[in-house]
Amino acid sequence: MAELGKKYCVYCLADVSGLRLRCTECQDVELCPECFSAGAEIGGHRRWHGYQLVDGGRFALWGPEAEGGWTGRDEQLLLDAIEQFGFGNWEDMAAHVGARGPQEVMEHYVAMYIHGNLGRACIPELIPNRVTDHTCPAGGPLSPSLTTPLPPLDMAAAEQQQLGYMPLRDDYEVEYLQDAEALISGLAVNYDDEDVDIELKRAHVDMYVRKLRERQRRKNMARDYGLVPAFLGKERKEKALKRKVTKEEKELRVKLRPLCQFMSCKEFEDCFDNLHKERALRAKIRELQRYRRNGIAKTEESAEYEAAKHKREKRKEMKNSAGAKRGKDDGGKEAGAEFNSMENLPGFDLLSDREKVLCNSLNLSPTRYLTVKTIIIKDYLQKRQGIPSKSRLPSYLDKVLKKRILNFLTESGWISRDAS
Repeated sequence: MAELGKKYCVYCLADVSGLRLRCTECQDVELCPECFSAGAEIGGHRRWHGYQLVDGGRFALWGPEAEGGWTGRDEQLLLDAIEQFGFGNWEDMAAHVGARGPQEVMEHYVAMYIHGNLGRACIPELIPNRVTDHTCPAGGPLSPSLTTPLPPLDMAAAEQQQLGYMPLRDDYEVEYLQDAEALISGLAVNYDDEDVDIELKRAHVDMYVRKLRERQRRKNMARDYGLVPAFLGKERKEKALKRKVTKEEKELRVKLRPLCQFMSCKEFEDCFDNLHKERALRAKIRELQRYRRNGIAKTEESAEYEAAKHKREKRKEMKNSAGAKRGKDDGGKEAGAEFNSMENLPGFDLLSDREKVLCNSLNLSPTRYLTVKTIIIKDYLQKRQGIPSKSRLPSYLDKVLKKRILNFLTESGWISRDAS
């Protein structure tokens, strides 16, 4: 026997005391939400009959996942409010729902009716003729990147008059494509326009927009590359330059000029600076390679090498100017001076006494001699092991120097007679 005060579904006999749907055409026909949504029919009741929700709207329409305790009555008030006030008027909608704040109303509607299952089922992903927001930076001619005025140029009053520049408007008396506004000045929207007329007017607007973009692009380029100061005079142009440009840099700029149309001013200057640094690094690398060929392994030795090289070149010039003939006494004094100067060269302390005399007689620096000695002994050892030698002697070693060094190494026992 059914308990008193309880209501049961007439189709599945489930307890519907909390929520039930009553048919307005059949007497004593009340269904549970599951049977009603399945379209259950019993006796003379049909699924298209009118119905009445019996509960007072105290149930949760979205189930336990809905936060904030939104009841069915609250959901009905929310839908009535959005139909009455429109999407976005959250303060008026919150006042209509009652006991809800505007932020809470907005979050609930977006979460349940737009991003929820109902929204995904009713709102298509691709909406035709969707309105595009042209005020975003990547938008059309009304984007802030085009409508925001640039800061006025720093020019004197006479210069402004010369260029026809109006600083308060940040504009010029004669703009690029001065007659561009003629494309749309005579356009008007008429209700009796045919489709061809409408498309023609849209084409005129598109042409005008493209001209505005090109006008703004040229103005930005003139500012970006400093063309206005360059036009105003040579003095201001020289003042704008950061440093004096060499002839090689000018030639490089001329070669890179076609790339300006694909880069901004800053990008072009960065590219030019990087290329300039690359050329400097290449020159430094060639210098270091030259030091290494001459047996210099440390940076601090390069200064001594350059000093010694300068002395040798200077001494050679003095010899050529003084003549080739010298007396024995003068020659002995000079040899002693040369030997004393050689003591200051790097690698001198690594030589034996005989090697010091040899380098002095050959006018060969200790580092060069040690380099040649290392290459010759390495090739000799590789030949003894049956390995073909691939080393190349330095370019400063001629046949006479090579023969004398080979004889010296043979007499000293570093290599055998057959190697020489």
